[in-house]
Amino acid sequence: MVIKNKFWLGKRVLITGHTGFKGAWLSLYLKKLGAELCGVSLPPPTTPSLFELVNLKDQVKSENCDIRDIKSLNKIFKDFKPEIVFHLAAQPLVGLSYEDPIETYDVNVMGTLYVLEAIRHTESVKSAIMITTDKCYENKEWVWGYREKDELGGHDPYSSSKAAAEILIKSYRDSYFKNSKREINIASVRAGNVIGGGDWAVDRLIPDIFKTITQKKEFELRNPNAVRPWQHVLDPLTGYILLAKKLYESQEDFTGAWNFGPDYKQTKTVGEIIDFVQRNLKNKFVVNLKEQNTYKETTFLKLDSTKSNSRLNWKSIWDINKTLEKTVDWYLSFDKDINVLKLTNNQIDEYIKDSLSD
Repeated sequence: MVIKNKFWLGKRVLITGHTGFKGAWLSLYLKKLGAELCGVSLPPPTTPSLFELVNLKDQVKSENCDIRDIKSLNKIFKDFKPEIVFHLAAQPLVGLSYEDPIETYDVNVMGTLYVLEAIRHTESVKSAIMITTDKCYENKEWVWGYREKDELGGHDPYSSSKAAAEILIKSYRDSYFKNSKREINIASVRAGNVIGGGDWAVDRLIPDIFKTITQKKEFELRNPNAVRPWQHVLDPLTGYILLAKKLYESQEDFTGAWNFGPDYKQTKTVGEIIDFVQRNLKNKFVVNLKEQNTYKETTFLKLDSTKSNSRLNWKSIWDINKTLEKTVDWYLSFDKDINVLKLTNNQIDEYIKDSLSD
């Protein structure tokens, strides 16, 4: 699994949602590879935010735009002339989807539609990566991983909105981007529960732990036995970057849906993650089990990434222990008022070095 800087040098890349957690990491990653970037997003969704801490607005061209503003979005595409598009902008929270389902479907489905339309009408675009989620599958609570051809669905508004987005992406690929006069290679990607430094979103395990410590409160645990495909944010981002290159070069058919999840051995329960963090912190925190969830949550969720493993030679570089170690180190270093840009770039450098030596 080799990321080649030579390919990305000078490539014009547009990223929607670059002010978010994954979007900021992806922007720094691609910038390091030499890409010319344009980010399209609303202001950062949290305070603090990784986007602001690394001064990303001073490093990449940033457009403050709601992806549902089709007129403005089309102008940005027309002016920047991107060759490759990464679509990350979304309403990403299950809890919030229960509170505001209309906004969730509007952003995740109609927003995706508008991005697809902008891609369709922009002559320069050659490939696009549409980021959805592992929760787009109809969850059967079975013990094996979901494959790309398994049934789509979703109990909660967030999951079903992403399943709907997947259907939309496939429809556009078959209707407009395949076997047409100007073929655009497009893929949808589904990753697991990503963790890493710089995430302050609500109802996410690691951010909630560190917010609890900072605010000196007790940690409320909803579901200690829930199993999730935990992985460092750089793992799926590397998969997206590898796939975007393959799509651009059109060596063979790399379109369609792709899973980027960790090895089965790396899955852990929420309770095990908390135990690990407790062991590696000097400041312990009190954990209280919340008696009743306000909404239904999936108990068991895994991805089968055989397709990515075999066709892209992709795999997780950092195992769960190193993933947690790097994440905890990031937050602890942040609390010491260290240079966040240097801290984050150093972790990207270390990850790339480990991927080359693996």
